[in-house]
Amino acid sequence: MMGLSVKLLNDVSDGVKGKRNLITDVAGVQVGQVTVDQGDVHSGVTAILPHPGNLFRHKVPAASCVINGFGKSVGLVQIDELGTIETPILLTNTFGVGTALNALTKQMLAQNPEIGDSTSTVNPIVMECNDGDVSNIRKMAITERNITDALADRGLTFEEGAVGAGRGMMCYDLKGGIGSSSRVVTVDSKHQYTVGSLVMTNYGYLTDFIVNGAPVGAPLAKMLAEDKKKEEKGSIITILATDAPLNSRQLKRMAKRATVGINRTGGYIGNGSGEIVLAFSTANQVDHFETTEFDTVTRFNDNQIDLFFRATAAVVDEAVLSSMVHAESVVDRKGRLRLNLVDACRKLTEQHPEHIPMVTRALAQLGVVL
Repeated sequence: MMGLSVKLLNDVSDGVKGKRNLITDVAGVQVGQVTVDQGDVHSGVTAILPHPGNLFRHKVPAASCVINGFGKSVGLVQIDELGTIETPILLTNTFGVGTALNALTKQMLAQNPEIGDSTSTVNPIVMECNDGDVSNIRKMAITERNITDALADRGLTFEEGAVGAGRGMMCYDLKGGIGSSSRVVTVDSKHQYTVGSLVMTNYGYLTDFIVNGAPVGAPLAKMLAEDKKKEEKGSIITILATDAPLNSRQLKRMAKRATVGINRTGGYIGNGSGEIVLAFSTANQVDHFETTEFDTVTRFNDNQIDLFFRATAAVVDEAVLSSMVHAESVVDRKGRLRLNLVDACRKLTEQHPEHIPMVTRALAQLGVVL
């Protein structure tokens, strides 16, 4: 399943998909990844770069939305106060946050000698999920070299599924990981913008899992004896990008709509689950050393912002499913086989053929034929 080409998700959610159907359809955005798969360690790093230039000198408008704050993210307080991002965004596991913070800070210091000397310090952004169910997180295996390699790996195309920071993640008790999607938004038949998402999925009950309305999770949970859980633990990190001229207030409003996409797949946001969203725009970049007294920017009219809310729900919905479709089945730190969605559905239809029609229709919507 590794590397399965399923940008065939033709019928998931609504809207027109971008060229790659990835967050990198937003011009300037790049993604880099490193996967760490050694013995009982199954982890990694995913880096999102809002533009290829110097982010400290040329910041991008941004906002965060903490849907449920069970998490250890770094940098959100200043983003919400100042409304900008000034470093790449790093995703990794919970115990890799400190290492990622240090490595990213060192890179920004090397790139900008004035930081902490003749100008302010820097606000690194690191976001995490706990991959300890699959990976031996206690080994704290993520290194600064992993971080710098992920940042250097930047590009317009990247793998999805059990790769990068998503290597050890589980979604709806099946293999999850990194997923991405994009939509083209046309305004007044004249102007086109792109909304893209990248998610790291590590949440949800299998019993609740649905695909375009089909309750495929319930029979899967019964077969795999995953219907006995009492509480939801996990997280989903969502990164939203757009080239539309949305300010920080509007980006926060857009980030809130990620909840709709998460809920479409069956998530209900449990007490111990961390749902955190970060949204940014590549338009109206902010010059760190600007000396003029006034900024003049173009801002999108709120009266038509529903177009972006709809696109947000669609790209998050599809990105979650994409993370599961692309993920391979893996053997976890205790030697257990953790099935991906396709392998689990194949097993279900072999053991319980009465579910073949529903499962076949659901997977066909994801571009998968058993």
